[in-house]
Amino acid sequence: MQLVSAATATSWSWWDDWIMKRAEIEKQNQYLLQQQRQFRVAADVVTDAWMAFPEVVAVAVIGSVAKQLWKEVPRFSAYRRQGIEVWHECRDLDLALWIDSQDRLRELRRASNRALQKAYEGGAGTSVAGHQVDTFLFAPGSDTYLGRLCDFSECPKGKRDCLVPGCGTIPFNRRFPDFLPRSDILASASYAMLYRRGQGRLRSALDLPRVEAD
Repeated sequence: MQLVSAATATSWSWWDDWIMKRAEIEKQNQYLLQQQRQFRVAADVVTDAWMAFPEVVAVAVIGSVAKQLWKEVPRFSAYRRQGIEVWHECRDLDLALWIDSQDRLRELRRASNRALQKAYEGGAGTSVAGHQVDTFLFAPGSDTYLGRLCDFSECPKGKRDCLVPGCGTIPFNRRFPDFLPRSDILASASYAMLYRRGQGRLRSALDLPRVEAD
């Protein structure tokens, strides 16, 4: 049996730990990049479904899914304790929907959910579900914020969320207490507009700025 010194054994242990840590970080980074890609596929799926509605004026990706990801120390405690940076985590898909009638919000919600389910079952490369899509409604022309597309199956649903003043006044238009959109909420619309009525499809969400895998 080959004998090794304590110093050598310690060195090997440190090296193995370092390799394992680098592999874990790489795996996490790959997951976060893939997660953003899945959300972008979902954006295309939902946009294609909404294009059939004549009241839909435009659709854009907003939030972190629209951006080239950046590295940061995440919320995960193991990474935070050691100050390890990984790609930003996209937790949901934010879409801006410009609409000139709110009469069929329920149908828009259903169309989105059905399209996502069909895409998942068909192997389109996304497992994003309807509740992971956060749709901000805007008035065409003025960009006035109107509310958010509710993902409940009924309106009102009888939940505490439904008690927020103004929520459900227009069926399936959800309100959040004290919420005001950031002044730059539509900043990405200049390059992340996927559809505009009268022009059709402008781009795929997969063509938005991205980083290459580490």
